[in-house]
Amino acid sequence: MNRRKFIIGNSLALIGLCLPFPVRSTNFLEDPRLSDFEKKLRPVGRALEFEDYYVWCNSPIEGPDGKIHVFFSRWPKAKGMTGWISSSEIAHAVADKPEGPYEYISTILAPRGAGFWDGTTCHNPSIHFVDGKYALFFMGNSNGKMDTKRIGLATSDSLYGPWERPDSPLLLPGEKGTWDDLLTTNPSFLKHPNGEYWLYYKSLDTENYVHPKFPIKGNRKYGLAISKSLHGPYIKHENNPVIDFSKLGDNKQCEDAFVWYENKKFKMLARDMGVFGIDNGLYMDSDDGIHWSAPLISYQPLNKYIKQPEAPKHLNRYGRAERPQLLFQNGKATYLFTASQGGKYETASAFIFKIGL
Repeated sequence: MNRRKFIIGNSLALIGLCLPFPVRSTNFLEDPRLSDFEKKLRPVGRALEFEDYYVWCNSPIEGPDGKIHVFFSRWPKAKGMTGWISSSEIAHAVADKPEGPYEYISTILAPRGAGFWDGTTCHNPSIHFVDGKYALFFMGNSNGKMDTKRIGLATSDSLYGPWERPDSPLLLPGEKGTWDDLLTTNPSFLKHPNGEYWLYYKSLDTENYVHPKFPIKGNRKYGLAISKSLHGPYIKHENNPVIDFSKLGDNKQCEDAFVWYENKKFKMLARDMGVFGIDNGLYMDSDDGIHWSAPLISYQPLNKYIKQPEAPKHLNRYGRAERPQLLFQNGKATYLFTASQGGKYETASAFIFKIGL
């Protein structure tokens, strides 16, 4: 071996041992599809692993106590991965730092049973501090199936509760035959600089879901609903859907959007469902929050960042990060929280990235 190459190689290895997270491989032929957001990501690793539960939808916020609070979905391991649609609850955990370890505090929203709009599942938490209150947007359903999924809003004066729980959904599907007549789910919220309350939501039409023409049932799109107050009413925008990849062909779509406002731009993360590949995330931005840029890659499959054991047969989404949610500290996005199958209990957990400078 060339002596100079040997010295350089060993020096890099020593530097890697000193870093608090794995070193990303350098790609000298940089992929033009990668966003600047993706280039800042550094993998931290898994968190919120529970022996008897699948964990999903990890939404972080920094509390006035200086701790990091995460609101997440979980359901019994015995139900398998599909248990989210009929058996999920929303829980609260706390850590001294974003990387964890996290301590389970309590379950704050559990299915209420027959007769309630959120009677069979509570899922998709997204936590925000708005107008001096904590606003937890989430999804519930009443029959354990897709067609009753609805967005709701719970509020509290404290991250530790108690939470005021809604008796009615915040946003309903559209009229029969419209693009969003099946459900409302995957809420993403921001308070607009003009003082309005903007709620982005995922939906799809019943016809293409019930009578699919592709292996993935239906085509998921994003709409926008706007209100003059936090609790609504939310009025759907006339230009909906604001995100629609169906025109790209091959049933391309996205889900799990997270929207925020930074440096006079609206920005969106989402899970890719066919644009670049189903194990990627998407990044888009916008000047007005309605007309969005062409997507780039916001994060890649986990094998681009870490090494994992071989996939267990019962985990069919292994190696994919979903439900991107950001942690903001001092007004800046500092960590990306996702959900991913795998971990020491072969279920699902949070997977965290640090966002570099």
